[in-house]
Amino acid sequence: MMKEKVDLGLRQFIKQLGFMAGGAAVLSSMPWLTSCTAEKLDEIKSSPKARVALIGTGSRGCYHLTSLQSIHHAKVVALCDIYPENLKHGQEMFPDAKLYTDYRKLLEDKNIDGVIIATPLGTHARITLDSLSAGKHVFCEKAMARTMDECKSVYDAYIRQNKVLYYCMQRMYDEKYIKGFQMIHSGEFGEVVGMRCHWFRNSDWRRPVPSPELERMINWRLYKESSGGLMTELASHQLEVCTLTTGKIPVEVSGFGDIIFWKDGREVYDNCSLVYRFSDGRLINYQTLISNKYNGMEDQILCHKGTVDLSKGIYYLEEDDQVDGMRQLLNQIRDGVFAAVPVAGPSWRPEVKGRYVPHAILKSPISVNSGQNMTGVENDGSVEILSAFCQSCITGQKAENLVEEAYCSTMLCLLGNKAMDTRTVVAFPDEYKISYMKF
Repeated sequence: MMKEKVDLGLRQFIKQLGFMAGGAAVLSSMPWLTSCTAEKLDEIKSSPKARVALIGTGSRGCYHLTSLQSIHHAKVVALCDIYPENLKHGQEMFPDAKLYTDYRKLLEDKNIDGVIIATPLGTHARITLDSLSAGKHVFCEKAMARTMDECKSVYDAYIRQNKVLYYCMQRMYDEKYIKGFQMIHSGEFGEVVGMRCHWFRNSDWRRPVPSPELERMINWRLYKESSGGLMTELASHQLEVCTLTTGKIPVEVSGFGDIIFWKDGREVYDNCSLVYRFSDGRLINYQTLISNKYNGMEDQILCHKGTVDLSKGIYYLEEDDQVDGMRQLLNQIRDGVFAAVPVAGPSWRPEVKGRYVPHAILKSPISVNSGQNMTGVENDGSVEILSAFCQSCITGQKAENLVEEAYCSTMLCLLGNKAMDTRTVVAFPDEYKISYMKF
């Protein structure tokens, strides 16, 4: 059942979406999805499986291994990790895979088509560059790299070499986001006038350390040499949504970041608040902190005729003829007639939303990410994008625009960190602009 869902779920959805939007219109605006059709899957059914290796068998790496168990056109042939406990966990899932503690030795294996990188951010660029040089297709976790120079080096290498490169930008493969993008781009909600995104958790982000010398290896997210903090770990996903919605890149950013609660020796901020400004004056208001979880996670696109919360798969209209009926329903809820609101979006709070009525982006049931899970959640597009990568390892077909979008969102995160560090307004540097970008 899971195999059928991975292989056909998104593919059938794209087919249906294409019919609704007039055929090729959707794929032309979201070209990274061109390989995710039922017809493309049929083309590889008689082909040998993609032989893939995982570098980094920690929590996120093992999450990918679980997904790979359901992807029938993939075969895990090798695993690598420098931490024995992590490697043991990976081996338990794929006992026949070769084991490595040095990824460079793994890259020498000619029987590997593609590698999946789930290591700390500070190692992404080096391992990606080495993998491409070794002739491997690459799938890497976000963000792209720890520094802007590294991002540019990776992008330039990708352009030079004829190899597939994916970044785990799962929202680009999530059905509710895909349909939401299509609705926004069609003008259904009028002009996009602003964006508001936030991600709140209540967790120290720490992991148990069996021995003090392993602190920076295991808790790499807390130290600047290996991590970009909340921006690269969380904001990278949400800023991606904003650039995909507008088709443009902000020209400058300002903001504040501090360590306000988890004062335990960490170096990265536990609280960030930023404003990104586009050339036409539109703004992205972004906030994240990890000492309060009440507001959860939201990706809101504010339009002249409505508001779309892509993370919840719902939208609200500025003028809505269903308001009166919903007011009556809300009164019944307050009076205890109903125990729950029978509409999409578990985080919708009537006392806050007032007279606005939530409408579902999709008619079918969806999964909503509360933002609290720190490894991965079901049905968020992660399995689908990994399946697409394995397919690309067989066909050699690149996911158009995917690397460029990963580059854009990562650069915006790193610029946000710079703005917070310097307490200044930071403009997008000319030396890091690429032809794909529109400002």
